[in-house]
Amino acid sequence: AVLDGPQDLLKERAAIYRERRDFVLEKLAAIPGLVCHKPQGAFYLFVNIAAFIGKASAGGRQINNDADFVMALIEEQHVVTVQGAAYGMSPYIRLSYATSMERLQTGCERLAAFCEGCQ
Repeated sequence: AVLDGPQDLLKERAAIYRERRDFVLEKLAAIPGLVCHKPQGAFYLFVNIAAFIGKASAGGRQINNDADFVMALIEEQHVVTVQGAAYGMSPYIRLSYATSMERLQTGCERLAAFCEGCQ
């Protein structure tokens, strides 16, 4: 029934998610050390954080793997992501863009501040 019905809503939602994806990709590309490729059909990104392994966060937390990165990011900037290891993808984090543009803006700003503070 869904596949045979009107597709206007699906097209509208797909456009919204493309806009969010592109917005987050642009923000991530401006953060030194993060590497992210454009997904073809998901509502999340896998972001390579290899450049931060072996560093310490501004709060003094040692980053030995993606789990450490995720925990420090939650504790210090209140940004929730998922460790890539949960999906067999270390050293990546999974970042969802299934939220408002306002929250994406804030989250990207906080992620940038976190990354800038790592040494």
